[in-house]
Amino acid sequence: MTTSAKSDRHRPGTLLRTTLISASTALLALLLTACNGDGTSKAASPDGTTPTATAADSDPGTASPTAGAKPAAPPASKPADVGGGASPSTAPKPVASTPAPGKPLASATAADDGCDHKMPISPDEVAVYRYTPEGGFLSLIVKYGNWGCAPKDSDGAPFETVGKETYMPMDQAAYITVTNPIVAGSENQHIGVQEFLDWLEAHPNSGLVFKYHLGAHGAIDRLDEEFTP
Repeated sequence: MTTSAKSDRHRPGTLLRTTLISASTALLALLLTACNGDGTSKAASPDGTTPTATAADSDPGTASPTAGAKPAAPPASKPADVGGGASPSTAPKPVASTPAPGKPLASATAADDGCDHKMPISPDEVAVYRYTPEGGFLSLIVKYGNWGCAPKDSDGAPFETVGKETYMPMDQAAYITVTNPIVAGSENQHIGVQEFLDWLEAHPNSGLVFKYHLGAHGAIDRLDEEFTP
């Protein structure tokens, strides 16, 4: 009986200690929960290993940034090399362009020979090629032209024809003088119209140069051969 009464006197103290221990354990669990930060406790698995972090915890791209953190400044871009390693602030020097070689000046020989290279058409000289009696009257087939510039090793200037052949009526009684090669000698000699026509027929397209004169009817009434080299 004595033992039972003693046990009953000590039972309230035992109950108090048990209550304090339980309260301390609950308070410690609450403090640990508050220190965890996200309000959820990460308890260990039954086998003693820590649970694997979720995708939101492991992916830094999707996680929310820490409050008050300043974004990192973007890295400064490196300027591209200029001129194979030269400093970016140094601009490449312009290369001096070489002037194109000038055209050689025209030779002054033509201007110094005293010859006019733009002589007008001679108003009273023609080169005679053939003749024709077509149309019932006599006509010479000729070309107009002018005198060119004499070459250095020449006895005279050439007669340079221009344009197409044309017809010039000729009086059958015209006065004609000729020289070499129609007649021998270097002096002009008088010949008849028929003799002259015979020579033209035997030597067509000779192109001998004659100075002419027109009569009252517009036909040649005088014809004198000009010297040509």
